[in-house]
Amino acid sequence: MAVLLGLAVLVGGCGTAPDDGPTVVVPGRPGEQAQVLSGSEAAERRSPVPVSPADVEFVEAMIPHHRQALEMAGLAAERATSPQVRGLAARIDAVQGPEIAVMEAWLARQELFTGHHGGMDVLHAGMLTPAQFDELAAARGPAFDRLFVAFMTAHHEGAIAMAGEVAVAGTDITVGEIAQDVVVTQTAEIDRMRGLAT
Repeated sequence: MAVLLGLAVLVGGCGTAPDDGPTVVVPGRPGEQAQVLSGSEAAERRSPVPVSPADVEFVEAMIPHHRQALEMAGLAAERATSPQVRGLAARIDAVQGPEIAVMEAWLARQELFTGHHGGMDVLHAGMLTPAQFDELAAARGPAFDRLFVAFMTAHHEGAIAMAGEVAVAGTDITVGEIAQDVVVTQTAEIDRMRGLAT
């Protein structure tokens, strides 16, 4: 035991270089020796997983999808009479606004951000048509509440379907996390809206 303690002290006292995490053995090319790298050095040499077209398509589609949800939530703040509908709209605004910022930042990191993502003229799964949006904007009171719940439920279902597709075809970790958040958050909100519709 004394020997082991002595070795521990000796090893602990040798060198003052900062701990750089576990080492990684990197095989060399034929005829070359393997290299022992620190964790940070190995991370720098690691080849990044390429972003798939599915990742890019999902993000570029989900940004206008979220923006329309924010516009719908903005209408609810002015037109809804149900406190539950107003509360749901406020939650959607609080969640999806920051998610848009995350997705735009992701596109910027991929050097793909242009500020244009198809606009509202390109309708992705569950998005309202111009006629449906006008119908919602014209409604007031309980009629608005009913339309908002029906349209937002379909809107969320479309987002969940899009997230399910990228979960299968995508490769990027960040995009996968965004998709998972969409599924979890919007599934819970759909359950809440179904309760409001009864």
